[in-house]
Amino acid sequence: MEKLTQILEAERDSQGSFQILPFHYVEISKLLFDHARDDVPDMYLVRSLIEDIRDVRFHKVETSLESIDTRTSAVKIKDLSAMEVNIVRPFVVRALQAIYKHGNPELVPDQDRMTNMQTQGQDHGQRRRPLRRR
Repeated sequence: MEKLTQILEAERDSQGSFQILPFHYVEISKLLFDHARDDVPDMYLVRSLIEDIRDVRFHKVETSLESIDTRTSAVKIKDLSAMEVNIVRPFVVRALQAIYKHGNPELVPDQDRMTNMQTQGQDHGQRRRPLRRR
């Protein structure tokens, strides 16, 4: 419990970095709480500390992702856990794709071409490939 309290305080104090934790700390703690309740002293306090650590880390992730702008081509956040990576990954990928498309208008599909392609498919009852521009 003392170690968890130290980690929580260190997470709160260091806004720019994450404390090094086991990569699967959330999954391990869930397994312990589900299958070894009797072996964890002060289980409710331990669970509360782990949830507090997780909340502080999520807040740090959100804060670091606010810095994404049109010049961002990649995001690097060190010392995240497996669960944190898997939660953040889809959002970051979609955000970077959207920023990249808006920063490069030639990558955004031409609306007239898309409309013509849709009407051609409806007229003939089948999908056709759009004509290439010359």
